[in-house]
Formats: sequence, C-alpha cells, structure tokens
Amino acid sequence: MKTKTILFIFLTALLLTNCAIGPTHGYIFTSTKFAGTFNPENNVTSTKEATDCQFTVLYLFSYGDAGAGSIAKKNGISKIATIDHSTTSLLTGFYRTYCTIVSGE
Repeated sequence: MKTKTILFIFLTALLLTNCAIGPTHGYIFTSTKFAGTFNPENNVTSTKEATDCQFTVLYLFSYGDAGAGSIAKKNGISKIATIDHSTTSLLTGFYRTYCTIVSGE
C-alpha cells in the first residue's frame, strides 16, 4: 500500500506541475513561437537564421544549449538582429523543448 501511495503522489506531482514554457501552454500538447528581443537600432539585416534547443524528459533529464550567444557563434552570426523563441510540449512534463531562434548577419 505504501508503494502505491508514493507512486500516486509522484505521478500526481509530475502531471500537475506546470513550469513556465512560454506565453501559453496546453496540458496535452503545445507548439508555440513567440517574440524575444530585437536590435532597437534596426541596422542589422536578417541574412542568416539559426536555432538550438534545450530538451526535458519526464522532468528528470534536461540537456541542450539554447543560449543566443552560443547559437550565433556556432553558426557564424556576428551581428544579431532578432532573438525569438519557440516551445513544444507533450503531456506537460513528459517531453518539452525550448528553442531559441537567432537571426542576423
């Protein structure tokens, strides 16, 4: 009985915990893209675009790099025009991605 109670509490916490994953999210499925920041001087053209993501599985494992600076450096973007974001989630915490989209020159 004790094992069933602990398992029930763990699964309930797993399913009912909602950390921030974007401006909106659904319990079963989410796929959103939303604005981040932009170059206020508007003097950089968006000739290149690169994306990288962080992944989370079962709230237990997270991996990836969604840092705008590292994305720009890896993809040869020296001047950033915009930084946008996107999220995908399945069953809230079963599987999640948080992606950063960098554009510039």
